[in-house]
Amino acid sequence: MKYAKIYTNKEKTETKWGIIEEDTVFTLKKAPYDGVEKDGGSVKLADAVLAAPCDATKIVAIGRNYYDHIMEFGNEVPAEPIIFIKPTTSLLDPNEKLEKPAFTDRFDYEGEIAVVFKKKAKNVKKEEALDYILGYTCLNDITARDIQFKDNQWTRGKGLDGSAPVGPFVADGLEHNNIAIKTFLNGEKRQDGNTNLMMWDIPSLIEYVTTYMTMLPGDVFTCGTPVNVGPMVPGDVIEIVGEGIGTLRTEII
Repeated sequence: MKYAKIYTNKEKTETKWGIIEEDTVFTLKKAPYDGVEKDGGSVKLADAVLAAPCDATKIVAIGRNYYDHIMEFGNEVPAEPIIFIKPTTSLLDPNEKLEKPAFTDRFDYEGEIAVVFKKKAKNVKKEEALDYILGYTCLNDITARDIQFKDNQWTRGKGLDGSAPVGPFVADGLEHNNIAIKTFLNGEKRQDGNTNLMMWDIPSLIEYVTTYMTMLPGDVFTCGTPVNVGPMVPGDVIEIVGEGIGTLRTEII
């Protein structure tokens, strides 16, 4: 099943969750993690204006989780997962435009598979971790690389407004350890990865993260990027394609 979150007014101030059946989004009475119950409304998918499919109070991210990506920057292999947080102001809807900030000379894409939680998660064991997942989505962990390299921690370089496009949908029923992800810059493939290449798999990461912090329903957890990240400039279109999920498109202006 695929879930979407759509705007229900032109001002983009009101949203509803929905489920996708063929070419139609059927709206729900409440968030899908509170129960999937249609409210009688529907809209053609082609006409729907998509919102980021989450209700995040935070976006928790993992750095350096693909060996080849670690090597492309000459970094040391971490002994345990590296956690950082992107604020909710970094969320960006699918198909939106994003202005490149003037203060960065290296504005990078990082295509990632992310998880949306469906229930409160604290001290979760990896054997039970999949029970906490609503589904999987795509996330572009956009990074001001020059700013990141200046700092000892990554908040400034990765917490930029609009630096976390998420979507287009949340898909359940996928095999967590075999989700392909590809990144295209202006139609040219730049990244080609799979969650089976991650150093720490999703259940292990959920166990690790929830040892230290509580994840809430609608929160987003993103699992790291494969090799071949790279810069974007105004006029570029970046597309993150998650197998079984869809294409997350962002235009840089």
